[in-house]
Amino acid sequence: MSANLSRRLVPDGLWALVAPLLPSFKSRPQGGGTAPLDERAVFTAVVYVLTSGCAWRYLPEKCGLSPATAHRRFTVWSEAGLWRRLHRAVLDELGARGEIDWTSAIVDAASVRAKRGAR
Repeated sequence: MSANLSRRLVPDGLWALVAPLLPSFKSRPQGGGTAPLDERAVFTAVVYVLTSGCAWRYLPEKCGLSPATAHRRFTVWSEAGLWRRLHRAVLDELGARGEIDWTSAIVDAASVRAKRGAR
């Protein structure tokens, strides 16, 4: 992936928030497997898929990793709660800078019928 696109998708400030939140990957005790990957490149590839709307299988080869690897990391990170923790870290950072304006907000709600007379 080009350096410009990579830096645009995952700027240094965002990477500084993401890096400490990523779960570590250890080598398999039996050996083998693939060489360690650049975590920022993997995260950038995942962000590319999520923001572009392309299917995992169409992840460009220039990303430097297979679509299966990118999807596997996305799954592991999702199960580890990375996205929730990252959302919180971004809000905390923006709040600390005073860059969140809470004077207007959008609330999404759903109305459902109460079952069995519950209130």
